[in-house]
Amino acid sequence: MNKDQPNNPLHGITLEAIVTSLQEQYGWDGLAGKINVNCFKNDPSVKSSLKFLRKTPWARSQVEDLYVSSRTPTSPWDKAAEQFKASNKLENSEDK
Repeated sequence: MNKDQPNNPLHGITLEAIVTSLQEQYGWDGLAGKINVNCFKNDPSVKSSLKFLRKTPWARSQVEDLYVSSRTPTSPWDKAAEQFKASNKLENSEDK
């Protein structure tokens, strides 16, 4: 992770990756239910959603918040498990 933004969970993640991930997780109907914007309701596509979200800061903010909340561990134990897995991967890659 870049030292300039150590606490930014979206650093290095494109808007396209965010929309694609949310679409795979919730589907277009699920996204439309969570975020009330027409780009998720009427003939939705990643391309049209990106065009709208890049021009509409409030909608982009809602999409980014949903992405962060859907990726954030729900308990401290989940976060600890992720850190443990990451440290093991780092140790294993150094051993090779």
